[in-house]
Amino acid sequence: MRAFSYARAASPDDAVARYRPGAVYLGGGTNLVDLMRLGVAAPEHVIDVTGAVSDEISATADGGLRIGACVRNSDLAADRVVCERYPLLARAVLTGASGQIRNAATVGGNLLQRTRCPYFQDVSMRCNKRAPGSGCQATEPGADTEHMAIFGHSPFCVATHPSDMAVALTALGARVRVTGPDDGGAGRVLEMPGLHRLPDDAPDRDTDLRPGELITAVELPPPPNGRSAYRKVRERASFAFALVSVAAVLDVGADGRARECRVALGGVAHIPWRATAVERLVLGAQSGPEAFARAADAELRAARPLPGNGYKVTLARNLIVSVLAELMP
Repeated sequence: MRAFSYARAASPDDAVARYRPGAVYLGGGTNLVDLMRLGVAAPEHVIDVTGAVSDEISATADGGLRIGACVRNSDLAADRVVCERYPLLARAVLTGASGQIRNAATVGGNLLQRTRCPYFQDVSMRCNKRAPGSGCQATEPGADTEHMAIFGHSPFCVATHPSDMAVALTALGARVRVTGPDDGGAGRVLEMPGLHRLPDDAPDRDTDLRPGELITAVELPPPPNGRSAYRKVRERASFAFALVSVAAVLDVGADGRARECRVALGGVAHIPWRATAVERLVLGAQSGPEAFARAADAELRAARPLPGNGYKVTLARNLIVSVLAELMP
């Protein structure tokens, strides 16, 4: 690990004022410190925002919820209001990492965690995300692509986003509040989806945050109608990232037609993937496994599986159908 300077910020404005090129913000450090130990990240200056950014969960005037960016993942998953009104989110958080890591990890850091692609984490490998312009070893013949993306990837990067929480927040239509050096203290809001970006030709940029911007809170709209679920398929029962995950909200009327449908997928793209084709075809239609299957097939026609991960197409289809069917009254 290379030498770096360290400062503890007293407030979001103080953190932003301390930012300079080569600096990073530190919350729980569960991802950043690992990357520094691996040599993937080598910041010149670390700004600790623990205690500077809110770690509280509070109601908003419109009936939603405001979650401070320094709320610990364990506290979020255990919060009574979250469990009662947004069980989808609590479930997603509990499927991520281990209890020890959830005790340290923060909401803001969870959203900004970087891919677990083995070519990104191994500094001996070529990776455009870690070293722009060096190439993507995962796109070369014989590469291990079992855990790579099937949607939205580019010749420059085929990695997936690892966060479970981000998938749930995408399905819930959350908004992310940020403050930065160029906004005069007013801050700005990024929608989800909208915080994260597809790789295109600049995969080193995971999000649309501007240099020096700091996440201060996540805001949830009022709870959706109907029922919700988060299901994650992984290689072992705990401390494993998603092969494919589904966050879904479904509200079916007395006539059997869907009045609301929101679906987001994890483990399939560089971003939490909003399944807009599924939503469009399910909404207003007579609900049932056959309709859900048609909708899933329409979504997955846009998939571009790699040589080693075609199984994800079948897995995603079956998972979408199964989760939506489970949510029917």
